[in-house]
Amino acid sequence: MAFERICSLDQVPANSAIEVVVRDEPYAICNVNGQITALYGLCPHVGGPLGQGRVSSNGRLSCPYHEWEFDCATGKNPYMSTVSVPVFPVKVEGEDVLAELP
Repeated sequence: MAFERICSLDQVPANSAIEVVVRDEPYAICNVNGQITALYGLCPHVGGPLGQGRVSSNGRLSCPYHEWEFDCATGKNPYMSTVSVPVFPVKVEGEDVLAELP
């Protein structure tokens, strides 16, 4: 896999998330205090759009449907160790956010 441009840095304000769709798959792009991460964009609970969720001050992304939380850096649910979403490598080059996506 190769890194590809997925959005501009200014599209992801501090302590927020956005949804991007690449090859018909949704991804949640998070900015936690300047650290950009990419997670698979569907909540494993009922398929809620994680990229439309809210990033908390502790770096967790909440699903907008039922508030299931996922750590933006690891994709892990802090309350259920068996629940997580995939996380993908990200790098920032200038104003471009690039990710290594399947």
